[in-house]
Amino acid sequence: MKVLIVLTSHDKLGTTGRPTGFWLEELAAPYYHFKEAGWEITLASPKGGRPPLDPKSNETAFQTDQTRRFESDAEATAALADTVRLDSVSAADFDTVFYPGGHGPLWDLAEDADSARLIETTLRSGKPLALVCHAPGVLRHTVNEDGTPLVRGREVTGFTNSEEEGVGLTEIVPFLVEDELKHLGGVYSKTDDWQPYVVRDGLLITGQNPASSGPAAEALIRLTHTIDA
Repeated sequence: MKVLIVLTSHDKLGTTGRPTGFWLEELAAPYYHFKEAGWEITLASPKGGRPPLDPKSNETAFQTDQTRRFESDAEATAALADTVRLDSVSAADFDTVFYPGGHGPLWDLAEDADSARLIETTLRSGKPLALVCHAPGVLRHTVNEDGTPLVRGREVTGFTNSEEEGVGLTEIVPFLVEDELKHLGGVYSKTDDWQPYVVRDGLLITGQNPASSGPAAEALIRLTHTIDA
């Protein structure tokens, strides 16, 4: 199985002057689930090269066994340093796609035509796709073949308004993931803040927060086995 992991290239947290990027746990946990499943992993980002890491995600309080493993893994860090450009990849070359979150995707991937096309093509080709935390916000401009919002009528989750309030960025982010998914007609649900929560609707898997990234990867692996069978 070949999986494409799509990371943000955006490194500024609005007008705050503070850095942002992808959230390390949301890459590291799925990365090792996929490796242990024997999958071939390709990392991509809009600009290619090394995507920006949200430095907060590597603070001691947010480190996990998987993030520490990733940081000391020469193969993993080399792949991260040289991601391919998103506009150079084709959905046809992969069996599935995974989007980690972090705040960065709200600025670039959510507005990226290549990303929208990748998501639409993947699902229309009968292939599964998963997005976690802020990454479900990347669905905001994706559409069905009839032009309706892709999430309309679909069961989805993503970073909650209360979680955004908890990190003090409600007024900083360009949009709130929960509100946007509801606005688009998604059947949004959630659990308690910071607890793992994964929703599957057909080929689309979404996870609520960083703690949901590993479970979302596991759900994606299970789904591919079902499709293969």
